[in-house]
Amino acid sequence: MSITIARIVGSNSHIDYIGRVIDTLDVETPPTKDDFGFAQFVQMDSIVGVIYDSKLINPEYASFGPRLSPRPALGSFSPDYINEQGILLGILLLGTIDGDGLVEHGVPRSIIPPGQEIVKLDYMSSKRFHAKGGSTVHLGYYPQVIAHAGEFAVPLLSAIIDGLCPDCSEIDRERLRVLKHSLQWQRTIGGMKL
Repeated sequence: MSITIARIVGSNSHIDYIGRVIDTLDVETPPTKDDFGFAQFVQMDSIVGVIYDSKLINPEYASFGPRLSPRPALGSFSPDYINEQGILLGILLLGTIDGDGLVEHGVPRSIIPPGQEIVKLDYMSSKRFHAKGGSTVHLGYYPQVIAHAGEFAVPLLSAIIDGLCPDCSEIDRERLRVLKHSLQWQRTIGGMKL
């Protein structure tokens, strides 16, 4: 069963999209926080992405004035009152899975329209996306993550590797461990001020 977690509301670039998590105003049973965590793979039609950032929106934060009514009463006194608080997700596009199951890692050609549903990628689809039709784990989107995820690139790749390791062959597990250690070393050296 696919779980819709958000809808596209904007983009920062061709591969960096913004989704707003759906809530009780959108559906009766909204997704839980476990459905849209950091490094969660998602799908928008045939396009696959990963959640790499989040932002809370709360327009009421700077509103220090007195309230005439408690929050629950606002709905009955002012039916047009809308809860504008929410969660925005940064989604980095990684590739595609077409209708025939063909997987491509890289920049998708398609543009995702506003309002497009963002669905949590299920376990089998994630496994298929990383196997690319074979049995070896592939991270062909690695350069995209390094180039576009900014300060989240290393933690994102580390989280992805941690998620992939338990379910892959020992050879792949060793390759992924080496990659993770290399990323951590580069981050340590890169973070040093000389």
